[in-house]
Amino acid sequence: MPRHRDPHSPVVHRTARAGLRLTRGQRRRLTRLLVSAGDVWACVLEVNAWRRAHQDVLLVSYQALCRELAVAGPGCFGELDSTGARSVLRRYSDAWFAAAARRKNGDASARFPRRRHWMMPVRWYHGTFALEGRRLRIPVARGCPPLQVRLDRELPYPPGQVRSVTLLYDAGRLWVDVTAEVPVTVYPPGAEPDPERVAGVDLGIIHPYAVAGPGGQALLVSGRAVRAEHHLHLKDTKARRRAVARRAPKPGQRGSRRWRHYRRRQRLVEARHARRVGQAQHEAARTVIGWAVARRIGTLAVGDPRGVLRLAAGRRHNQRTRDWRVGHLISTLRDKAQLAGIALTLVDERGTSSACPACRARVPKPRGRVFCCPCCGQLGHRDLIAAANIAGRLPGGITPAVTAAGVTHRRAGKHLPGVSAARRDPRRRPHHGDARGSPGRHLPAPPAATAGRGVARPTARTS
Repeated sequence: MPRHRDPHSPVVHRTARAGLRLTRGQRRRLTRLLVSAGDVWACVLEVNAWRRAHQDVLLVSYQALCRELAVAGPGCFGELDSTGARSVLRRYSDAWFAAAARRKNGDASARFPRRRHWMMPVRWYHGTFALEGRRLRIPVARGCPPLQVRLDRELPYPPGQVRSVTLLYDAGRLWVDVTAEVPVTVYPPGAEPDPERVAGVDLGIIHPYAVAGPGGQALLVSGRAVRAEHHLHLKDTKARRRAVARRAPKPGQRGSRRWRHYRRRQRLVEARHARRVGQAQHEAARTVIGWAVARRIGTLAVGDPRGVLRLAAGRRHNQRTRDWRVGHLISTLRDKAQLAGIALTLVDERGTSSACPACRARVPKPRGRVFCCPCCGQLGHRDLIAAANIAGRLPGGITPAVTAAGVTHRRAGKHLPGVSAARRDPRRRPHHGDARGSPGRHLPAPPAATAGRGVARPTARTS
């Protein structure tokens, strides 16, 4: 039976990922749990393959799969308990019906789940696990010794709000995803967001978020540090590939131990890069929501640029759009807006950077960052002009005026290596002799020696 929720106190579900501090025995037991979950997935695939070969009805609903699991009896999948096994069945059922819905809507590229996996994530729901501070007790099958692990950081949610934990394996490490119910922010009277106050948001590569709000106020979030992270990661990846090109195994070969070590290291580097970029995008979205809450903006009109991702614009630009992660930008902003009680609406952004918000004249898209209308002389930042036009496209919205005096500049990705003088990036070319990595800001040159200063040198004696 679903839990009763108070309609006057809405909640949203948020997930935080934490690493694990494990002994060798704990790591072995957790890995076996994930492998057992992969066995459950493989059994479902085999059962449906046999039924498909005999023209029988497939088992795809969650209830039917649970009945089949109950018939199998306990002890079939090692230490994996019935709750963890049912989470795998739920994942299979959701994937199958999602593919069926996509095919029904005309998407011929949708595929049903028919691929085996060595390990599968396992989820346990509230009441089956115990979480006290950093200690997590994971349920196991009856008769097995208890399994307690320690998280590597404090969770951002109190234990009473946690609804589920998910054990997974990613990039050579074991992780735990903790999902909690977080209440929507409650504001004092007179400080809550006003739905009538609309702001337009333009998404970009150099500026992930450009926001134009009412009253001539605007926000520019710079993403140049994120772009530098993408450039350095691409350069480092190419150098690694060139270094191991000779040792690459041929198709069908297993590869040497050195090659497998390189592949593992490559997965670790890719995961670290994804975490860095994701954290920077979360910082940018948090900046936008904080700016909107301070100005009581209750509606965000976000331009949806995903239509340009399917255009073939050359090798370099295709790489830029691939690194853009525009879907993650939209989802991150939507999640934080929902938590703050702000509505978010996607609108078509086509032509917003080449239209004047003052006289509505069509202007050739500027090559630089400055927009100048030859008809009325409107001058402003190109991304902010696009954000103002996006706000006007929302039904009932008004195109806000953008003034240079009301622009707030912020930067995303301050945690990235090489951004500040205190953090070195080992991927950068050294500038000072044999020093590794970038030294940050260059120090000024020492003052040149002048006459009358310095160490006195002895003069030769004269007879």
